Amino acid sequence: MRRTLILLTALASLSACGGKDKEPEIVLPTDSCGAVRLQGLVSQPVEVLDTIRFTQPMRIVRPGEAVTMDFSPARLTVETTATDRISRLSCG
Repeated sequence: MRRTLILLTALASLSACGGKDKEPEIVLPTDSCGAVRLQGLVSQPVEVLDTIRFTQPMRIVRPGEAVTMDFSPARLTVETTATDRISRLSCG
């Protein structure tokens, strides 16, 4: 009886790990636009961007400015403060 209970418990555990019904997980690159290597620009004046040659699309977003909600992983998004300082760099 004890042996049967152990066997049933083991089979139940294995069947729970099957995962055949799960959708494949899509993993997006975390830094597809190069924002990580540009984090040193945070708190710099937005004019510093004029001295950098970007190979990817870029947009500057100022406080209260309307932006599209489309997600483009290769696009660098630069958010600024009201005093035109860079506050955040991200992909999208």
